[in-house]
Amino acid sequence: MTTHRLFSFFTRRLSALAAWATMLGYSLPAAAETTDSPIIGAPKEWGLGFQPSASPVKHDMVWFHNELLMPVITVITIFVMMLLLYVMVRFNAKANPKPSKTTHNTMLEVVWTLVPVIILVIIVVPSMKLLYKADKTSDAEMTLNIKGYQWYWGYQYPDHGDIEFSAYLVPEKDLKPGQVRLLSTDNPVVLPVDTNIRLLVTANDVIHSWAMPALGVKVDAVPGRTNETWTRIEKEGTYFGQCSEICGINHGFMPIEIRAVSKEAFANWVAAQGGKMPEQTAAADGTAQAAEVKTEAATEAPAEEAAEAPAEEAAETTTEEAQH
Repeated sequence: MTTHRLFSFFTRRLSALAAWATMLGYSLPAAAETTDSPIIGAPKEWGLGFQPSASPVKHDMVWFHNELLMPVITVITIFVMMLLLYVMVRFNAKANPKPSKTTHNTMLEVVWTLVPVIILVIIVVPSMKLLYKADKTSDAEMTLNIKGYQWYWGYQYPDHGDIEFSAYLVPEKDLKPGQVRLLSTDNPVVLPVDTNIRLLVTANDVIHSWAMPALGVKVDAVPGRTNETWTRIEKEGTYFGQCSEICGINHGFMPIEIRAVSKEAFANWVAAQGGKMPEQTAAADGTAQAAEVKTEAATEAPAEEAAEAPAEEAAETTTEEAQH
C-alpha cells in the first residue's frame, strides 16, 4: 500500500511538472521529424530550456528569464541555503546548549521587509513592460480568428476573403513522412513572416488555451468572450503548440501547427484557397465604386438633357412671340 501511494505521489508530481513546463514553453521529450518546412518550434528529445525564439515578444521573455529572474532566484537560493546551514551548525543543541530568548530585532525585521520589496520593484518594471508589449499591437497588418472546440481548433482569415477551416490532430496510424506524432494537424495554419498578426481567440464550448511556445503566445479561449493578442513571426518554418487548459477527455490531443512562409508564398496560398489579399479586395472595391460613379453619371445625363429640352423650347417660343 505504501509503495502504491509513493508511486501515485511521484506520478502526480511529475505530471504537474510536465504541465508547468509545457505552459512555460520548455522542451519536453518528443519525436521531431524532418519536413520540407524546417521545424523550429517543437520539443526535442531530452531537451532542456526554452524553444528557439521566433518573435520579438519571445525574445524579451527569454531575456527577462535568463538575465533577470534566474540571477535573482539563484542568489536568493544560495543565500537561504547558506543561512540554513549556518543555523544548523551554529545553533544546534550541542553547539548552543543555552538558546537565546530574543524574540525581536528591529533592524533585522526592517531589512527582511525592505529587501524583498526592493527586489519586487526591480522585477516589476521590465515585467509590466513585457506584459504591455505582449498584450496587443496598434498596427496589425492582418487578423486571424481562432476558436476552440472540443477537441479541435477552428480558424478564419477575415482580411483574406473569410478563408475558414478546422484543424484536427492527425492520428498516429495516418501520419505521413515529416509529420510529428501528437503535434501535426490535418490543416496547418499558414501565416506570413515579418507581419504584425492580430490574434482574436474565443471558444465554442468550454475554456481552452491557445499556446505557441516558440512565439511567446498563450491566451485563454473563453466562450462568449474574445481575447486579443498578437505575434510577428521572424523565421520561416513549422511551429507546434497545444491547448494548455484542461478542457476534457481529449485535452492532450488538441495540437496547433503553424507554417510560417514568405509573403509571396502566403499570397499564393490565399489564392489557392479561393481568397483574396487585402490589396486585391481594395482594388476590386475601387473598381466597383468607379463603375457605380460612371453608371450614375450615365443615368443622370439623359435626365438632365430631358429637363433642359422643355426649357429651351419655352425660351424659343417666347423669343418668337416677342418678334411678332
